Amino acid sequence: MSTLIECKNLTKRYGGKTAIDNIDLTIESGHIIGLLGPNGSGKTTLIKMMNGLLTPTSGTIYMKQNSIGPESKKHISYLPDHTYLNMNQRVREIIAFFADFYEDFDKERAYDMLEKLSISPDDRLRTMSKGTKEKVQLILVMSRRAELYILDEPIAGVDPAARDFILNIILSNYEPEASILISTHLIADIENILDEVIFIQNGQIRLTASVDDIRENEGKSVDSLFREVFRC
Repeated sequence: MSTLIECKNLTKRYGGKTAIDNIDLTIESGHIIGLLGPNGSGKTTLIKMMNGLLTPTSGTIYMKQNSIGPESKKHISYLPDHTYLNMNQRVREIIAFFADFYEDFDKERAYDMLEKLSISPDDRLRTMSKGTKEKVQLILVMSRRAELYILDEPIAGVDPAARDFILNIILSNYEPEASILISTHLIADIENILDEVIFIQNGQIRLTASVDDIRENEGKSVDSLFREVFRC
């Protein structure tokens, strides 16, 4: 087990608003971690700093002891919470682009997931439903042999019947020594796959704990503890 992400006194402000407030956080390899908090808690801001899309106001954030930048992006596979692909392209064209762009992209894995999800590689994105587009994005992310997969709301856009299948796709297609960081508000749907959780509110870390410790020490599920802490 090794340290992937390390944040020290990390702060991000937008004008007069503090989105991330002086947090310390470590993410180790080999875990599936839930980043959980109410809307506006700072989850997406933190994720964007991990991916080099936002610059901290103060403090430090490192990926494997290196500053976030081009080198760290070689090790992180990121699923944002919005569609970013060219809607006019066919799925096979997007796969070819990713294979050229990322050295660790596994085309065979991508086509295998497409088949399991009954998505034709010849279809254009603009002809697909919102949920199918999000499945294609997830396939692209999970087809990399990365060290850290960061998934921002990966099951929010799919119907409840498809969520278990999507989670199975995630679990079946990440590198065994890697970690997955999942940001979501659908806690009950992902609780069974999590090893650890991070509760965040108002830009501050409220709790970091293993799921087993929560169940043993608190005598309740992660979803129940979340509702208690945040009074949902």
